Amino acid sequence: MPKMKTHKGTAKRFRRTGTGKIMRAKAFKSHILTKKSTKRKRGFRQETELAPADRKVITQRLAGN
Repeated sequence: MPKMKTHKGTAKRFRRTGTGKIMRAKAFKSHILTKKSTKRKRGFRQETELAPADRKVITQRLAGN
């Protein structure tokens, strides 16, 4: 059986930390920013850990990493 290829779309959106967590960027930061507070927009800059429910699928797609 051939090796699993990394899903490149997934690889660009998620990263794995040294401890094995999968990190993702936050949503709602790309447009309609005038009505959002500065504090809220600052919060969008930080990455957050992927939800446990999504971990299995994303891990399979990152199999090449």
